[in-house]
Amino acid sequence: MNPLLSSSSRAMEVIRADRAITVVRAPEIPDPVALAEALAGAGLRAVELTFTTLGVLDAISKATAVTDAVIGVGTVTTRAQAEAAIGVGAQFLVTPALRPEVAEVAVAHSIPVIMGAFTPSEVLAAAELGAAAVKIFPARALGPAYLKDLLGPFPHLFLIPSGGVNAHNAREFLQAGAIAVTAGTDVVAPADVASARWSRIGSHAARFVHSLD
Repeated sequence: MNPLLSSSSRAMEVIRADRAITVVRAPEIPDPVALAEALAGAGLRAVELTFTTLGVLDAISKATAVTDAVIGVGTVTTRAQAEAAIGVGAQFLVTPALRPEVAEVAVAHSIPVIMGAFTPSEVLAAAELGAAAVKIFPARALGPAYLKDLLGPFPHLFLIPSGGVNAHNAREFLQAGAIAVTAGTDVVAPADVASARWSRIGSHAARFVHSLD
């Protein structure tokens, strides 16, 4: 068994407790601290910024000042990105697909990596590479039933659906066996980030959290 599959890191503890990760996809983030505070205050403490955001390393560094939150980085595709993100304090990494070099960096630093996969072969490969959990992407393609099917042969794996998950279907994914779900623009709209509508984002986050029960 891969040791990170049962990781006791704070990041994985928070993700499993909250049953969610919030991914922020925005051109830039004017106030990373205010964003992280709004999300964590509403019950979504695991915040994934991404390498598609301008100045994401600076944003990660600033957001880690929010002690209630755990800050990770997504769309990690290279060794250099993984090392840079960990260097500024990222507490977990997320890849869009199988990236062995990213897994190597994460395992070497004892940082959880949530690796993107879709087919059964990719899911197993992600686990063998050292993934603490496997991101099933795009989850909207086959829906919650697909996670249940995957857990038949792989009952020991931690699966996190991403892509097409929202307040209307998140609970179904959890009931199908996901350890957590990924909340995206349904919670953090790029326009709200650009306009610094932190209270609005907090309200959307609270609604999402409520939908999980």
